[in-house]
Amino acid sequence: MTMTATGDEASVLTRVDGGLGRIELNKPKAINALSADMVTIIAAALDAWKGDDAVKAVLVTGRGDRGLCAGGDIKAIHRDLVEETGESLEFWANEYAMNHQIAHYPKPFIAFMDGITMGGGVGISAHGSHRIVTETSKVGMPETGIGLFPDVGGTHLLARVPQPGVGMHLALTGQPFTAGDAIRYGFADTFIRRDRFDDLAAALAESADDVDAVIARFAEEAPASELAGDEEWIASSYDSSTAAEVVVALRAHEDERARATGDLIAAKSPLSVAVTFELVRTAGAMELAEVLERDLRTGAGISAQPDLREGIRAQVIDKDRNPQWSPATLDDVEPALVTSILATEQTRKVFS
Repeated sequence: MTMTATGDEASVLTRVDGGLGRIELNKPKAINALSADMVTIIAAALDAWKGDDAVKAVLVTGRGDRGLCAGGDIKAIHRDLVEETGESLEFWANEYAMNHQIAHYPKPFIAFMDGITMGGGVGISAHGSHRIVTETSKVGMPETGIGLFPDVGGTHLLARVPQPGVGMHLALTGQPFTAGDAIRYGFADTFIRRDRFDDLAAALAESADDVDAVIARFAEEAPASELAGDEEWIASSYDSSTAAEVVVALRAHEDERARATGDLIAAKSPLSVAVTFELVRTAGAMELAEVLERDLRTGAGISAQPDLREGIRAQVIDKDRNPQWSPATLDDVEPALVTSILATEQTRKVFS
């Protein structure tokens, strides 16, 4: 059963294979970057399959060999910011509702987090019940580099990383992490080699009512976490009350990697870093629905500031990699501005 347009022209291909609902993101040239129509198709498929007894589980994959999903379509966000259409808020609201739908799906939701899985790609995978990584997985929330923040409920995940400071480190740096890291820090569950995926999918379709057993047959020991060796200096450096203090602590550390990390964070959007610090710091006490609703308010607030437009321009429009941030440094970011962004009032809601 195909629920969308047939052929390669559809941005998302959905079908039922045996007892398995298949969702395949189909924009490989853009590493399956999420657009508004893709969110609509995914949400509709999940709604339809929720009450279909023939569908025992759902599997989401990305077409092409570069990755599951590179995130949201930031060129479309930039266009909206320039033209002031308001489409970004509508997209985010629908995307966040889909993230919540995935997190609370009543059937197994299996995500194949192969290759690049970042930003919005984390939103359609790491909230699922069964998260599979491979030797090519590059997972991350790189939003501070474009003037945004880890949205799609990302701070809900980051705040729950058990190792002290690591969630904040991943949030502020935006650095991609490996399959071993993803499992260690709670973004994934199982390691399976990429070349075994087709066999896994066929087995899941045949035995979709026994997902755990099928995945266990294909699972292998994950590669060691590459970040684990840095946990000692991360724990001490991120034990600060502000993002600016974190950067000072990192730059003063005896470990060369810590000092380089301080410089890396300082090069990100100072406003985004300050906002992200507060979001991660407080998300641990919040339910996912609360985080997603706050993400939408924060997205509205930060969109009114110049950094998001400037960051996307520098990274993907002009590609000069030389954003002019405003405020220019973390010391220049007023706490009141951060507070106002997180508390932005606007009528659009994720959950009406």
